[in-house]
Amino acid sequence: MASKVEQLIPKDGGSSVDHGEKEYLLGTARRECEEFSLLAAILPFLFPAFGGLQYGYDIGATSCATLSLQSSTMSGISWYDLSSVDVGLITSGSLYGALIGSLLAFNIADFLGRRRELVLASIMYLIGALVTAFAPSFALLVTGRFIYGVGIGLAMHAAPMYIAETSPSQIRGQLISLKELFIVLGMLGGYTVGSLLVGTFAGWRYMYGVITPVSVIMGVGMLWLPASPRWILLKAIQGQGDTSALRDTAITCLCRLRGSGADSTAPQMVDEILSELSQLDEQEEATIAELFQGKCLKALIIGGGLIVFQQITGQPSVLYYAPTIFQTAGFSAASDATKVSIILGLLKLILTGVAVSVIDRLGRRPLLLGGVTGMVISLFFIGSYYTYLNISAVAVAALLLYVGCYQLSFGPIGWLMISEVFPLRLRGRGLSIVVLVNFGANALVTFAFSPLKELVGAGILFFIFGVIGAFSLVFIFFIIPETKGLSLEEIEAKL
Repeated sequence: MASKVEQLIPKDGGSSVDHGEKEYLLGTARRECEEFSLLAAILPFLFPAFGGLQYGYDIGATSCATLSLQSSTMSGISWYDLSSVDVGLITSGSLYGALIGSLLAFNIADFLGRRRELVLASIMYLIGALVTAFAPSFALLVTGRFIYGVGIGLAMHAAPMYIAETSPSQIRGQLISLKELFIVLGMLGGYTVGSLLVGTFAGWRYMYGVITPVSVIMGVGMLWLPASPRWILLKAIQGQGDTSALRDTAITCLCRLRGSGADSTAPQMVDEILSELSQLDEQEEATIAELFQGKCLKALIIGGGLIVFQQITGQPSVLYYAPTIFQTAGFSAASDATKVSIILGLLKLILTGVAVSVIDRLGRRPLLLGGVTGMVISLFFIGSYYTYLNISAVAVAALLLYVGCYQLSFGPIGWLMISEVFPLRLRGRGLSIVVLVNFGANALVTFAFSPLKELVGAGILFFIFGVIGAFSLVFIFFIIPETKGLSLEEIEAKL
């Protein structure tokens, strides 16, 4: 099923067009004919992105819910006298659930498909939020947090895949990065709702329950959206159904995803994707051993490395301990620290928007290199504040710089790159491993921060984060490829 575009490119024999030029010409021709309606492209992004919004909301709301739960007069429960371990279980319950969700995704992603996995995630979100909000005991509260976390793990695995596989290549970077903006928007919403309800009787129940309508909207929206055409075509070339019927289904789905203007070009695009998948040896079902060989191993190194550096350069510490850091820096009142957290959320939102607006023009590598450089500088300033430079304004400015640079680099681009680099037939399992690494590294850094701070001191710890950040710059410079403007099949061929 050769592509009409490929027939325009001379063969290697006696041709002056080399392989790299053929890839460029093919990519250029495809992008010229990849017509789409912006309105039609929004909904396939929006409903999966609600999964990220609920993840972010959980982070923001939980920071306030733990205060409400421990109030003897306002909690509305008899078991308010929680130990530090109890509070830790409430805070980390969703994180443990996310780890299990990532493990589940490894086995069900390619069987269910991206769309149905997101429907399942929305169900887990809804059940988890309701169990948590109506929990009559501590055990059920933690159970609800765990179920909600399973939804996080599934959503953070399937959402970037679905968006990447259904987005036009011209705006794929912007749309996947917008998912990070929805995470930040959710965090800001969680902080805001929490600060408004923290003084309300049994306010923690409302904090966890108010997000349930979003779960319902996400689930209904994903049921309405079509399946990923690339997932359908993968089934076709692997012989899991009638090839002609699956091709027709993929064309129908692509037309819905691109809008009525793409009706004439959708069959050609589907044939091109089929042709490229065949050339990339996607016909056989993937084995576990293949995850650690060839192009998938390269993708694991790229994606896993980015995600690990994203976490071990201090991001979870700044995120979860920002109020404490600001209190130490001079904002002594807890209310002051909470307000600063909201300001941090606004800053993250604004700069994520900036990253989204330029990512498909500037590319991934320039933003990563520039943003991580700013993170390293800010981490050394924070370390200096805690060791010898006792100026509160320095700590505040450095934290703001860190947060801003993170949102220009690791924040949106980490999730973008892991959704782009894996071969299609290994994408589901490969991405589940990287998401598992993400939440595992997040848990490790979050839980290790306080003991390490007591052991070596906050200043030395932030210096360590800064040194790790410098190593991540070397990794980015030598390992991370530029994927701006390339189709997913072209990225696979480039690895």
